[in-house]
Amino acid sequence: MGHVIGLELSSSFLYGSINSNSSLFRLVHLRRLNLADNHFNYSQIPSSIRNFPRLTYLNLSASVFSGQVPSEVSHLSKLSSLALSLNLDRFSGQGLLELHPSNMRSLVQNLTSLEKLHLSFVNIFSTAPNSVANLSSLTSLLLRDSGMFGEFPVRIFSLPNLKTLSVRYNPDLTGYLPEFNQTSPLMSLLLASTSFSGHLPSSIEKLGSLNELDVSRCKFNGPIPASLANLTHLRYLSLSHNNFSGGSLSWVGKQTKLTLLELGNMSLTGSIPSSLGNLTELSFLSLLYNQLVGPIPSWLGNLSRLTEIELTFNKLNGSVPESLSNLVDLNLLYLQGNSLSGRLEFHMFLKLQNLTRLQLSNNKLELLTESRIISNQTVPKFRILGLAACNMQSFHIS
Repeated sequence: MGHVIGLELSSSFLYGSINSNSSLFRLVHLRRLNLADNHFNYSQIPSSIRNFPRLTYLNLSASVFSGQVPSEVSHLSKLSSLALSLNLDRFSGQGLLELHPSNMRSLVQNLTSLEKLHLSFVNIFSTAPNSVANLSSLTSLLLRDSGMFGEFPVRIFSLPNLKTLSVRYNPDLTGYLPEFNQTSPLMSLLLASTSFSGHLPSSIEKLGSLNELDVSRCKFNGPIPASLANLTHLRYLSLSHNNFSGGSLSWVGKQTKLTLLELGNMSLTGSIPSSLGNLTELSFLSLLYNQLVGPIPSWLGNLSRLTEIELTFNKLNGSVPESLSNLVDLNLLYLQGNSLSGRLEFHMFLKLQNLTRLQLSNNKLELLTESRIISNQTVPKFRILGLAACNMQSFHIS
């Protein structure tokens, strides 16, 4: 007689609690159990989970479990994938699960075959155990918003198979980046809103497979390494809001797969380089709160995938290029706080039916509107419309 070795019940509209007497725990030959994306009504993960000693895959993510993660999970020594992320209160968005520091240490020490450890939004409230660096098979480590603090073990960056590392939104977590070597397979490195500091090493260019790099809102300092130009697989790059010593954008342009480029508040100087026009996949561009000068390039209107442009509070001058009206998917355009000048026809923005957030305030523009009353049918449904100090004669909407 055969045995059930896999149970796939993700996104199955399950509701209610699972108690330790459930017939589920009689399936002692299970190797895979997936209960993700259901609603277990704030119940605890039953300690009877220990009845699955053969389990290699356990996914209880996004299923409204709450309370302490039972220590019995650390007894499942054959686990290669453990996912407990995103068990959130549907109203507050806060994590519901807690993992006692001693249980966290036991889990990492006992589950030596782990390839994926996903604990985002699990309230751990401890330091990262050094023994994580001994998990040589680990490919994915997700610890977002877990209340971790203290210094992150730098040896984790050298794990031979690690492709994804996220410790975002742990503001009391400190650490620094090592010198990287050619063999690192890292594809996603997400450190945003932590207290990581020090320099971005020039050797970051050796992360040749990297497609996501987010170190925004950290405490990095020193120069922006020009070697970032060599990360040509990048799709997501955010360096905003650190303590970098500034510099130009001369290193931007070779990363032609980028869809998001966020470089706000980085003390950038010089003009917007023509090489940025090579980023034809770009949908989000943020260069706000820098010291950029010169005109807004007309070729920006050729980046047809753009949905958001933030050039707020720089020193840009000249006119607003009419070519921006070619960006039919644009929903946000923030140009306020520059030195832009010249006459600007408001009608060019009416062509952009997806544009809901427009900021032109505090420039030297003369905004022209047609003498006839503009009707609700032609004005997009702006959620934000900033036109302060635009030398307008009249503006009527009916």
